[in-house]
Amino acid sequence: MYAEFDNYRKRTNKEKADLISNASAGIIKDLLPVLDDFERAIENNKNSDDIEAIKEGFELIYNKLVSIVQRRGLKEIKSTNETFDTEKHEAIANIPAPTEDMKGKIVDTVEKGYTLNDKVLRFSKVVVGK
Repeated sequence: MYAEFDNYRKRTNKEKADLISNASAGIIKDLLPVLDDFERAIENNKNSDDIEAIKEGFELIYNKLVSIVQRRGLKEIKSTNETFDTEKHEAIANIPAPTEDMKGKIVDTVEKGYTLNDKVLRFSKVVVGK
């Protein structure tokens, strides 16, 4: 019975290690087209003088990247003009509120925060009115 339990423990540990090592494979596979797009953009931009086309290309690649991560459960945390919430925001500065109703609210977002499947992945770094 001890040998059976030991084999079970080894098998579950191996399965867990495989799951952890392959967990990022799906997102990496989804991001490969974005990498391809960047490589094509870099190559095409070497000989291009059309600034508007370059801007449009970067915007298209950005939108593709945003679409991929949103499908995987990433969401931006709303910050500016919202009430400061320590569960989602990290105050990096306090400034006098520009208006009375902005006291305790977020005046500016320095760095966007994100949730992944409703769990905070990165807190928004914000400036709060006092």
